[in-house]
Amino acid sequence: MAHKRDYYEVLGVDRNASDADIKKAYRKLAKMYHPDMNPNDKTAEAKFKEAAEAYEVLSDSQKRAQYDQFGHVSNDAGGFGGFSGGFSDFDFGDIFETFFGSSMFGGRTRTRRGPQKGADLHFAMELTFEESIFGVEKEVPINKMHICPKCDGSGSKAGSKPTTCQQCAGTGQVQYKQRTPFGHFVNIKTCDVCHGEGKIITNPCEMCNGRGRVKKTVRLKIKVPAGISDGQTIPLRGAGEPGSNGGPAGDIYFTVKVKSHPIFIRQGNNIFCEIPITFAQAALGAELEVPTVYGKEKFVIPEGTQTGTRFRLKGKGAPIARTNSKGDQYFTVNVEVPRKLNEKQKSVLREFAELIGDEVHEQRKSFFDKMKSALGM
Repeated sequence: MAHKRDYYEVLGVDRNASDADIKKAYRKLAKMYHPDMNPNDKTAEAKFKEAAEAYEVLSDSQKRAQYDQFGHVSNDAGGFGGFSGGFSDFDFGDIFETFFGSSMFGGRTRTRRGPQKGADLHFAMELTFEESIFGVEKEVPINKMHICPKCDGSGSKAGSKPTTCQQCAGTGQVQYKQRTPFGHFVNIKTCDVCHGEGKIITNPCEMCNGRGRVKKTVRLKIKVPAGISDGQTIPLRGAGEPGSNGGPAGDIYFTVKVKSHPIFIRQGNNIFCEIPITFAQAALGAELEVPTVYGKEKFVIPEGTQTGTRFRLKGKGAPIARTNSKGDQYFTVNVEVPRKLNEKQKSVLREFAELIGDEVHEQRKSFFDKMKSALGM
């Protein structure tokens, strides 16, 4: 008698594995070693049979309990159905569902397609920076399918009805035999005559040509919430393509694309901008008019403000969704160095430079003191 491997070892699961884990492990091995996938490979065929035998026992609670208690002794005595290489009592439904996406065997039929949800539609919506901050209501033209108003979606001309498909007898599915190393099996597929509907349109509606759907343009009103960000999506439930066989309509999704702004940049709920100032404003301090999406705000910068300094305007950013709060606005001041000076202006600047010396330039003085110390200059 040949030595048999432990069934749990064959499937690669532990002894406490759930039924779902056992089924998953078996289906993986069945697909890997199935003879159709490994023609003329005796080793693969042997592994396939071994996995099938292990699954037949471990998937049955009573047989599994016997195996856990007595091991292969029960199997040798025929206690697990006498699995000795024959497959007459074995259920291959899981295997064929793995390969063909459907059940086989006569009697395992499925009815024709039931209610199905309509297709979802996806569109892009362009907004200005201000529209994304304050929100807006837009009217957007959408070209999509609708239920035919003439036949009310039946596809048949007024006064006529669809006929039962003779190919599938109205079931929407047909059976066909498939030859395998283990005999002939019956597989089931969608009827290619009625495409799974179970009925044939013999006298089609002249408006939709029997499709039950017509395409037309509608204008939808969309409320864009305040504070929406670039890349966010606005859903319209039930506004998509109509369903079939009484199924619900799909949805429409609008993905927002916010145009860039010449002054502002948004990060999260905060808004940023840069403001150029003069040397005199930076040195003496000044009252600035700072632009915000809500209008101009007066802000006093202190004397001695350095270029690159950032200031905050609280609550002047984008609205925060589902709250009454807003983000902040930050503005950075940059000292603009004049490029074109006349001779008089240059002369005055030279006098000014001589007058103040290096003592008032703390960073410059510190830098040169460090350089002298480091380089011994």
